[in-house]
Amino acid sequence: MAEMVRIDKWLWAARFFKTRSLAAQAVSGGKVQLNGLRVKPARPVKPGDALEIHKSGFEYQVQILGISERRGPAAVAQTLYQESDESVRRREALREQQEVSWEEDLIW
Repeated sequence: MAEMVRIDKWLWAARFFKTRSLAAQAVSGGKVQLNGLRVKPARPVKPGDALEIHKSGFEYQVQILGISERRGPAAVAQTLYQESDESVRRREALREQQEVSWEEDLIW
């Protein structure tokens, strides 16, 4: 495995985006921050870097644990990062809120 890889490639390999092009668009559009900074898609990432990813109304805060230029199975992709406990809690709370809202819409 490489020691550093482009952020758009890493996001694709870690399965946050279905295509590298979508990952690059998200980075260019400011939806991904590296160590609290807005960066370009070609910016290299390394283990220990922190990412904040805004996708589909959800926010992910992850720390990079591993580097890969290739997209593998989901189980392998999940070993490339660790999501913060707070990030997981916020996403689950938002998901539950959306489900309640969706159920209320069905009643009316």
